[in-house]
Amino acid sequence: MPSVFVSYLQPAHQSRPVTLTSSGEILPILSWRRTGTVAERQSPMLESIFDIPLAIVGLAVIGCLCFFAIGGLLLVRRRVLPHLRIHDEDAHFSAAMVHSVMVFYGLALALIAVNVFETYADVSKIISQEATALAVLYRDVSTYPESIRPLLQKQVRDYVDYVIHEAWPLQQRGQVPSGGVERMNRFQDTLVTFEPTTEGQKLLHAETLRAYNNMIQARRLRLDAVGTGLPGVMWIVILVGAVISLSASFFFKVEDVRLHGILVTLLATFLGMVIFMTLALDRPFRGDLGVGPEPYQLIYDHLMQP
Repeated sequence: MPSVFVSYLQPAHQSRPVTLTSSGEILPILSWRRTGTVAERQSPMLESIFDIPLAIVGLAVIGCLCFFAIGGLLLVRRRVLPHLRIHDEDAHFSAAMVHSVMVFYGLALALIAVNVFETYADVSKIISQEATALAVLYRDVSTYPESIRPLLQKQVRDYVDYVIHEAWPLQQRGQVPSGGVERMNRFQDTLVTFEPTTEGQKLLHAETLRAYNNMIQARRLRLDAVGTGLPGVMWIVILVGAVISLSASFFFKVEDVRLHGILVTLLATFLGMVIFMTLALDRPFRGDLGVGPEPYQLIYDHLMQP
């Protein structure tokens, strides 16, 4: 059975992927790509948060919840609790209800936070995979004949430089870069025009195409990750759940208002920290914790410097 290696790079207006059979024949394959930016699919207000320094965002999130906790507690104790007939024996029922609310909300928030962190880690792994594939590809083309080697090396080097200095700033703004498509098309056109004449060159050419395909697949995953993020409905669940959880703690009959205030403030601070962590990692390329192009810069400095 012939071995087949498939490339998935293509612009929106043309198809450029190739298939290599064991006989050395290069065949075109149709594929597709998703277009659009994160900003087109998410709320502009939510997207603008990622342009604010994390320290300010964190203080704002925790501060808003603490302000709601203290203000809500004072309002409930002054305006609501005096009109309710609360007895000591009601504490058991109230505690059970608050416990149920906190358990369900805590479980939902924990699962969301873990999923966001795993997605962030997966994107970091994809970045490393693409950078590694580019390093392998550059080393492979460096062993081609002198007639084609400098051009292939330059095209790979120019692509890495484009990713670092042009594509990455776009990704940090939530935009999917498209300039790499044409660069990879030119490299692919140059690569497939090479006709190996010896068995060694045939094996090298097949391995180069394999490395090229691995790089293209990792690139496709990286571009798809630009649009990664929690949908708006999940953020509604997170924020409304935090309000409900804090509100439920207002209805305990605690004699000392200072003690009650300290407890609800601690609860609001903890919820704010978890929500802030989820927000900070929700967009893998955005914000102060966004994944950077360091793996590409490393291979460029150590391997591709002209």
